[in-house]
Amino acid sequence: MIDHEATQELASPSETGEPAVAPESGTPPVEAPLPVAGPAAPARRNIWPILIGALLLVVASSAITYLVATDSDTGAGVVAGSEANTDEDASSGSGAPPVVVPADEPIATAAAIILPSVVQIQSAGGVGSGVIYDAEGLILTAAHVVAGQDTVTVRFEDGEEVEGTVLGGTPDADVAVVQVERSGLPAAELALGETPVVGQIAIAVGSPWGLQGTVTSGVISAVDQPIDGETGPRAMLQTDAAINPGNSGGALVDRDGRVLGINVSIFSLSGANDGVGFAVPIDVANDIAERVVSGESLGNALLGVTGSNAESGRAGALIAEVSRGSAADVAGVEVGDLVIEIDGASVQGIADLAAQVRSHRPGTTVDIVVVRDGQELTLAATLGERQADQG
Repeated sequence: MIDHEATQELASPSETGEPAVAPESGTPPVEAPLPVAGPAAPARRNIWPILIGALLLVVASSAITYLVATDSDTGAGVVAGSEANTDEDASSGSGAPPVVVPADEPIATAAAIILPSVVQIQSAGGVGSGVIYDAEGLILTAAHVVAGQDTVTVRFEDGEEVEGTVLGGTPDADVAVVQVERSGLPAAELALGETPVVGQIAIAVGSPWGLQGTVTSGVISAVDQPIDGETGPRAMLQTDAAINPGNSGGALVDRDGRVLGINVSIFSLSGANDGVGFAVPIDVANDIAERVVSGESLGNALLGVTGSNAESGRAGALIAEVSRGSAADVAGVEVGDLVIEIDGASVQGIADLAAQVRSHRPGTTVDIVVVRDGQELTLAATLGERQADQG
């Protein structure tokens, strides 16, 4: 678990209400985001939002111009693990031939699949990334990439640029949706309903430092990692795939090119990649996107308890207070209960409990396993709602 003393805000500040779950002594103070171009404090660790100011200046620098790929026309198709007839493809008049990827190159295969679906997003704040998830023009991105913007410029893999409208989002989850007036776009496949496995291949695609179409690889380092956000911990995917400023809003995919999460932040001593990056799980991002598009509330789920980590014995979240009439109260949670599991996910402390609660939609019924008087009990709680900033 990441030390919460070493974390900072992952997205733009907003008004907050009652937290879904709070430690008995209150969560540690949250620092304001540090500017991307500023130096990291040498004696502190910070989770830097992958904000994107001044990245255009980096791309424009003649010292790295040669690093910018000019031949990125890979959208004509993918042939993986076979011998393609490239002469026939080239003479078909359909443009560039399909990309031929050997069967023993899973990262290259995944990259060829996902690259046409990843876009660059340019705003007044700088450059970020996005993922086309609906062929009719809907794009997932990070909320901090489009914060304060009504429109942005969306640049597709082939270099075409169009205006995109910011439909909405929430810094609580650091997820937003952009819409472009296009149809028939190459929508990415989302790995919905699947839990990534620690150690599996993870590939990050986006525009680090403004360099569009950049692919890096690693593994899933942890799942359900509780990382402090706008209103408390959120359950995130952790990866050691290189993620840098400009990757925010881009895709973290599996070996089949399916989206596992939306990249949003890093844990860094230097301000750049230190091998610890975080992505919003795709189930959470997709749920937020559906609510944005349908105009539904973006409030967080609320259990209605405060507590702390167990100081000895079995790990869990020790309940110190239960709000009257809350979801926890109605479900029968009592002061002194030790919560060890929620909907099948292990709870080793109060941050885990808070993060798991926020990963569900308000109104969802979850099973909470508690230890009371030495006995395990399973309680069903229908989560309430705490209103979120919908900026």
